[in-house]
Amino acid sequence: MMPTLISVVIPHFNDLQHLAQCLESLRRQTMPREHFEIIVADNNSVGGTAAVERIASDVIVVPAPEQGAGPARNAGVAVARGIHLAFIDSDCVAHQDWLREGIAALDRFHYVGGQVVTTIINAESPTVAEAFEAVFAFNFKKYIEKDQFSGSGNLFMPHAIFDQVGGFRARVSEDMEWCRRANAMGFVLGYAEQAIVYHPARRDWSDLIKRWDRFLAEDILLAMERPGWQYRWITHAAVVAMSPLVHWVRIVGSHRLVGSRAKWRGVLGLVGIRSYRSYRMVCLLIASLSKHRSFMKT
Repeated sequence: MMPTLISVVIPHFNDLQHLAQCLESLRRQTMPREHFEIIVADNNSVGGTAAVERIASDVIVVPAPEQGAGPARNAGVAVARGIHLAFIDSDCVAHQDWLREGIAALDRFHYVGGQVVTTIINAESPTVAEAFEAVFAFNFKKYIEKDQFSGSGNLFMPHAIFDQVGGFRARVSEDMEWCRRANAMGFVLGYAEQAIVYHPARRDWSDLIKRWDRFLAEDILLAMERPGWQYRWITHAAVVAMSPLVHWVRIVGSHRLVGSRAKWRGVLGLVGIRSYRSYRMVCLLIASLSKHRSFMKT
């Protein structure tokens, strides 16, 4: 029997509705179905793997007992038979050519990330959170071409490269950290613009705050692993605080928001979330320094 060409790995946690939509988009791929397998790694959801299997009878479902998206992806890879791996998140919907375009890009790069398009319900009347995310969320082109990492919600690589680099870590920004290891080993990351997935914008401000609380808590742990991180961290916090003075122009010129009301909400979201991010970064820095001083006294 020929090995499966591609293994699509999806971490899942308590989101059956979006998972069902994600799976349906994978069933509609222009890549022939016999050329890929779908693996859902359930991360201790209510109902467990049995609940996933009820909506996903045609896919492989495995438990991922260690909490976190990174460990869940590792659990999926552990049973993957494909010579290539494709990662997508359970709340994303794949364009019909997603797999074909992502795999084709591996002819040009060692590993690749694709484009993530943020979707909103009404471009003329978004919530403040939606208006912000419609313009600024998931800029994978910048992540890949400037920052040299790809989010793992749209990521392709040969299985052999994953084995060489090792699995995703828990409790840090796992995709950024994984790409740093891959880059240090000489693997070249590329951007596959036509490998598109769609991600819904967060509608509620509280959900946006929770997202950044989680990201910043992971980011500081990763930052602390490098010498002199405190200076880079506080400089970054200052840049984030000042960034609305420049980035409001992107909202005004964006085709994603229609009308002055939508764009005004985008500006409010920009100022609000960047101010909050900067504040939280300072709080996390103070907490880490206080913890370090307490440790030195003991």
